[in-house]
Order: sequence, then structure tokens, then C-alpha cells
Amino acid sequence: MRKLGFINMIAGALLITVLAWGMTLQSEAKTKKNSSGNANTAKVVYTGEIGKKIIGYNGPTPLNITIKGGKVTAIEALSNQESPRYMAKAQEKVFPQYIGKTIDEGIALKADAATGATYTSNALIQNIQLGLNQAKQENSSSGNAKKGRRMKRK
Repeated sequence: MRKLGFINMIAGALLITVLAWGMTLQSEAKTKKNSSGNANTAKVVYTGEIGKKIIGYNGPTPLNITIKGGKVTAIEALSNQESPRYMAKAQEKVFPQYIGKTIDEGIALKADAATGATYTSNALIQNIQLGLNQAKQENSSSGNAKKGRRMKRK
């Protein structure tokens, strides 16, 4: 009887691991799919890899930051270990401060943290800043590649 319980526990853990892995792959594919295109296409910046050392109260706080027309249109908190109560409090305070801002305005913003959820808020703010800086670098590097190609006349 104990063996059956142990096997069920292992099977459950394996199932959870496979589902989490699948969600991660889906998120990465979504990010790559939305990362290309013109200015009217939404670009999604995933901060899970670049911000993995940014720790909230209980661990990393990865985000998807959607940018369309050069402005932040949405911020989505991804799977994390933060308390749902504190994460919700931090999201309600932090995310609206960035929505509608251009990349440069968002980078320059000194966002306020939610009282009582300071660690989580600061981790979200750092992830947003990191994501916006990455978006700015990608925009400037793609612009430079196009501008740098001038034909010389003979």
C-alpha cells in the first residue's frame, strides 16, 4: 500500500514538472513569435531569462511586457513563488504606472512600490526596467543595421 502511494506521488510530481516545462516553452515561443515585425506589431519582452537574478520576497518574478507602437500596452506577471495576495497588491500599484508610457518614459520613470509588498514591487519594477532597456537596445540595433547600409557612388 505504501508503494502505491509513493508511486502516485512520483507520478504527480512528474506531471507537474512536464506541465511547467510545457508552459515555459509556450511562453518562450510566444515571445519569439511576437518579437519580430514592424512598429504596429506588438512586441513581447520576456524577462524570465534576463531577470532571473532579480528576486522578490520568495523568488524570481518573470514578466511579459507588451510594446506596441513604441508604448507599453500590457504587463503580465508569469508563474512565480510570490504570495498571490502580495503579488496582486504589487501589480495593482506598479503596472499602471508603466502602461501607456513610451520605452524611454518607462526607463526614466521612478515608480512607486506598493506599501506592504515592497520586495515584490521592487522586483517587478526592476524586471520592467530590464525589459524596457532590452527593448530599447533591440530597437536601436535594428535601426542602426538599416541606416548603416549606404551605397557608395563610383
